[in-house]
Amino acid sequence: MTKSAELLQGTLDLLILKVLCLEPMHGWAIAQRIRQLSQDVLRVNQSALYPALHRLEHQAWIEAEWGESENNRRAKYYSLTKAGRARLQAEEQSWDRLSAAVQGVLKAV
Repeated sequence: MTKSAELLQGTLDLLILKVLCLEPMHGWAIAQRIRQLSQDVLRVNQSALYPALHRLEHQAWIEAEWGESENNRRAKYYSLTKAGRARLQAEEQSWDRLSAAVQGVLKAV
């Protein structure tokens, strides 16, 4: 999933929700966007991505629709639901609190 370590499941879910907040995307595009935005640090494998997408779809935070990709192939496009937008907002706030707490410990020691 990453070059040096695996992302926690909740972190991957958060990244997927964030990437989908602007526009619907198919799985490969989601993985590429995460890689691009992380400046090639985070690499999401299919073996982690697709179970996460199914989990998020099951939670009703994303929904899927079949469409045609840029290279004229059939692809499943995922988009954020209203519940997904609310979950993203809550997860971002939680992440901000957690990262601030970790930074507090790292700076103090």
